[in-house]
This record gives sequence, C-alpha cells and structure tokens, in this order.
Amino acid sequence: MSPLFPTTCFLFLALNTTVSPASIDPKDYLADEAERTVNNDNVVFDDYRGKGCVDDSGFVYTLGERFFPGHSNCPCMCTEDGPVCDQPECPKIHPKCTKVEHNGCCPECKEVKNFCEYRGKTYKILEEFKPSPCEGCRCEPNNEVHCVVADCAVPECVNPIYEPEQCCPICKNGPNCFAGTMIIPAGIEVKVDGCTICRCHTGDWWKPAQCLRRECLNSQTSP
Repeated sequence: MSPLFPTTCFLFLALNTTVSPASIDPKDYLADEAERTVNNDNVVFDDYRGKGCVDDSGFVYTLGERFFPGHSNCPCMCTEDGPVCDQPECPKIHPKCTKVEHNGCCPECKEVKNFCEYRGKTYKILEEFKPSPCEGCRCEPNNEVHCVVADCAVPECVNPIYEPEQCCPICKNGPNCFAGTMIIPAGIEVKVDGCTICRCHTGDWWKPAQCLRRECLNSQTSP
C-alpha cells in the first residue's frame, strides 16, 4: 500500500502548478496564430458580422462606412447585415457595341461596330454592293444590309439565254414563238412547209403560232 501515497502527492502538485508569463515562449503565439488562420491550406478570416465589413482583399471597414467590396464597381455601405451596394439604373448597352468597359459603377460602351457583315464579307456604312447579278445591296447606318432583287421582265421569246454577269435573261435572236416544233421569228409570216404559213401572235409569244393551211398546188404531169 505504500507506493500509492507518493503518486497521489505528485498528481496534486502537478494540478496546482502555475505557469508564469516568463515561462511562455513567444513562438507559441506564432504557432497559435498560424493554427487559427491556416487550416488545410484555407485562409480563415475573423468573423466581423455585425461589427464591420471585409472586402475581397481582406480590408476591414466599420459600420456606416462606404467602400468598394471588389466584386462590384458600385459603392457599398457597411451595415450590420453586411454590405448594401448601390444599384443604379445603368443605360442600356448598344446592341452593336463591340467593346465594353467596366471601370465604373455602370458598364460603358467604348466602341460600336461601324460596318455591316453580309455573307462572310464586311462593308462600310452606306456602301453599295452587288453580291450577285440580281441583287443590289447597301450597308445601312444601323449596321444592317438592305437588298433589292431585280425584277426581270418576262422575255418575249421561247429560248431566252443568260449572259455572264447579267441578272435577267435576254432574247438574243429577238422575239419568237413555236410553230409546231419549229421556232419562228415574230412579226412576219413564215412558210413552214409547202402548204402552211404561220405567224406569231402579237405580244403573246408564249402561245403557239397562228397557222393557215393553204391549198397546195402540185405539179401534174400529162398522161
């Protein structure tokens, strides 16, 4: 039973031992600070809720102070509920804007497209161009392309042809019409065989020719 007494006294002395300030190593503060701020490589900031606001860079602002939190270019007021940021009615960005800057509270258009795009090509404002022989187009000030397609007149022949770089078909040999399977010129009578004379309808070239069959005079031989 004697070994028990010394052990009990040792525990009593250990519990009543006081730590003097001189016995604390200043390095212990650094270790505690590092343990408080770094945990699994994640930075932990102090909790300022209800006491202040912290911006994205870690700067602390007091209640009632205006500041820029960093995630917004609009000023904010630090409140007990956190930052309350201004929400102004910003002007709308032009739909043709090609360069927008966010340096201020509202985004600002710095460059507006001053050309038109049409079928993979670009054209200056008010520039006129012909993407095809039948189209006439212009680049409008609103960056839109307005085109007009040529309205071709109906050719007055049954065999129109298309010339290169021309939109509308032309009657290279003049007006004509069909007389059976034969094409005859308009405006004159044409003898299509020994007994038939045909003529195109005036202005109605698409109609078959008007033909008149006459009595054929065949040469007879005497017996």
